[in-house]
Amino acid sequence: MERKSARRGTNTCLNWVCLLILILGVGNILYTDEGFGVRVAEELDQKYEFSSNVDILDGGTLGLRLMGPIMECDYLIIIDIVLNEGKPGDIFRLLGKDLKKACAFTNSMHQTDLLDTLARCGLIGKVPDDVILYGIEPVNYKDMSSALSPELDAKMPEVMALVLSEVEKAGGTYSLRTETNPATEKIYVPRNSSRNS
Repeated sequence: MERKSARRGTNTCLNWVCLLILILGVGNILYTDEGFGVRVAEELDQKYEFSSNVDILDGGTLGLRLMGPIMECDYLIIIDIVLNEGKPGDIFRLLGKDLKKACAFTNSMHQTDLLDTLARCGLIGKVPDDVILYGIEPVNYKDMSSALSPELDAKMPEVMALVLSEVEKAGGTYSLRTETNPATEKIYVPRNSSRNS
């Protein structure tokens, strides 16, 4: 997904102080619910146009290669699956210690990379002041399929609404896309290419 460049000091920023907001969807779209974060980021980019201080990034499983975008932003919103002792489909807003607990080694194929990336950002540069993880308890993250489980597919609108609310809280704005401002990013692996039961 292409990163849009944000401009500081535009009228879309609160009190003329512009927080650079990064919406980061992470996961592997080839392993069912593991791709949830990426699918949310894709859907947000397809449906909404954001103010110039908001970037959307498909972080996939890039790990340390995400250091640049993370260090450049002031407000980081991550979307991912988490194993947080909840029921499948439970949504969590995690910060600080809760984020570290939920992203422990056994939780996913890539989340240790995410924690390591955040730690390294702090060592050599900066970590955003605000790091929020919207995590969802997966149904299936081990079977190979580009489709989300029906339970998590049904939760996408709710998670998108939470992310949009977080963007507004941080000083970003958004509007629905129309024919005059369509999304330019092509989705190469659609999430409905196969169905999971």
